[in-house]
Amino acid sequence: MSDTDRPILQVIVGSTRPGRAGLPVGRWICGRAREHGGFDVELVDLAEVGLPLFDEPHHPRLKRYTHEHTRRWSATVDRADAFVFVVPEYNHSINAATKNAIDHLNSEWAHKPAGLVSYGGVAGGTRAVTALEPVLNALRMTPLPGVIVPFVAQFVHGEGDERTFEPNDEIAAGAKAMLDELARVAPALRSLRAG
Repeated sequence: MSDTDRPILQVIVGSTRPGRAGLPVGRWICGRAREHGGFDVELVDLAEVGLPLFDEPHHPRLKRYTHEHTRRWSATVDRADAFVFVVPEYNHSINAATKNAIDHLNSEWAHKPAGLVSYGGVAGGTRAVTALEPVLNALRMTPLPGVIVPFVAQFVHGEGDERTFEPNDEIAAGAKAMLDELARVAPALRSLRAG
């Protein structure tokens, strides 16, 4: 736990490609989470984490990591109490960078809630969420109702790294409801991790 005893919420930006909408969406969610006041918030950008395709010789459940990049990633995820995954939909599913980052670890994810913010075209990333939820369940996480952003390009404004995400009222209300639920569930799951 943090010094303030608030849950640590990590907003994980799953897309790593140049020009991605995920970074402005992730920054927006971080801002809403900070305004919410129920969390210490960290932005975790998988493009900066830079994990290779899973390359550990041992199963992640053993935590016998041989690579420094995996040990760093383990420490990052381990300190979190809750997550928001900001995920695109690629070809009716979750993107490879997000799945790879999840697959690098095992017990570090357990008994932690996860809000899901998906984005894309007409489907708003819902098929990515459908693919991601059983993965999170298998790791003993608690997926919570999240935020769906259809036609994400209409909400992203500006140029380059300074682009911002400016949602409509429905998306903003969905984010508040997700953050409220994360704040309610994260402390309840902490006792499972303590045991």
